[in-house]
Amino acid sequence: MVPLDRLQQITERLEYLEARLASGEAGDIAALSREYSDLKPVADEVAAYQKLLMDLEEAEAMLADPEMKELAEEELPVLKARLPEAEAAVKLSLLPKDAADARSAMVEIRPGTGGDEAALFAGDLLNMYRRFAESQGWKFEIVEEQLTELGGIKEVTAHVQGDGVFARLKYESGVHRVQRVPVTESGGRIHTSAATVAVLPEAEDVDIDIPSTDIRIDTMRASGAGGQHVNTTDSAVRITHLPSGIVVTSSEKSQHRNREIAMQVLRARLYDLERQRVDDERAADRRSQVGSGDRSERIRTYNFPQGRMSDHRINLTLYKLDQIMQGDLDEVIDALSADAQARLLADMEA
Repeated sequence: MVPLDRLQQITERLEYLEARLASGEAGDIAALSREYSDLKPVADEVAAYQKLLMDLEEAEAMLADPEMKELAEEELPVLKARLPEAEAAVKLSLLPKDAADARSAMVEIRPGTGGDEAALFAGDLLNMYRRFAESQGWKFEIVEEQLTELGGIKEVTAHVQGDGVFARLKYESGVHRVQRVPVTESGGRIHTSAATVAVLPEAEDVDIDIPSTDIRIDTMRASGAGGQHVNTTDSAVRITHLPSGIVVTSSEKSQHRNREIAMQVLRARLYDLERQRVDDERAADRRSQVGSGDRSERIRTYNFPQGRMSDHRINLTLYKLDQIMQGDLDEVIDALSADAQARLLADMEA
């Protein structure tokens, strides 16, 4: 059952926001506008649900009127059939929103067990996310990349910009396992390797305040694959966050740009740490939830000989690995999002 007092609170809050915005009074208009934009779709679902309840009440009252009874008997089954769908829509709109869902994101990929093959697989994951971002109309920019001599990935950080990026990519955090015959294998044996993915919501300046006394900034020469210097100036930047021990580097040609990129990545990592701390306080069983961001959790297996991808969190198996590696991730992400919503609904009704 939907809590009617909560629905009334939403209606009253929207009316208050409308009045404040219409009055033109001094205040944080931007904040009020954002809240109104977030609340309006919820209020629309509430209004539709409340109207349906009123229509049901009126139809039931009509049963007592001999002249209207026949019409009411026709309307009631139709109205009652619409009720479950309307109630579900309201419940979905009332689910707690992740404040970071609308943000852009930082995607960090590192090879795990498996040596050169793990590094190559990390590169395959990078290309998969790049193609998915392109299909969504997002901007995909590599901000830091270290390659192996075989062209694999030692470590890479990508900045993915667009509306709702974090909401779509946040379920990708975890350990991705691959089973295939590596290009480095001459005997044709199937190897199992892994790579880790971390998706961090982009942090804004107002989210994380980093005092200059908390960081140490070092400059050095940027180097490419195999340790070869790509320039002869000390343009690369390494920032160490002293309280946490987090180290971030950037190796573009411009030292100014490198400082900017490194600070952007550092803010994202610190913001993610704070989000995890808050989440841990709210839910002791957070590790069991889809999208918990537990980087040690094996979330997915890519089996190339069978053309199979299996997501272990929701027992989803798809035999379309070629398409998935080309960035066709919508079906997987939609299933993960639906499962997360179902879990939240179950918690709401518990």
